[in-house]
Amino acid sequence: MSDPFFAARTCPRCGADLAGGRTMSRFNTDPICLACTEAERRHPDYAKACEAELAAVRAGDRNFPGIGLPPDLARRP
Repeated sequence: MSDPFFAARTCPRCGADLAGGRTMSRFNTDPICLACTEAERRHPDYAKACEAELAAVRAGDRNFPGIGLPPDLARRP
């Protein structure tokens, strides 16, 4: 069984090819491209998402699902 993070071929937000690099979103468990990672870092709730993830890991939660994707970062048709 393959890991969905590594099995994804395109960014779920912008459709970019993930062969050039990927990381996991801080807001949810999406594997996102590097351009979308930069968009996340500029989002006003980014620090809140990072703090929540760190608190979860410190509490022993290694499968933290994130605080939820803000609507303005979601893929638009």
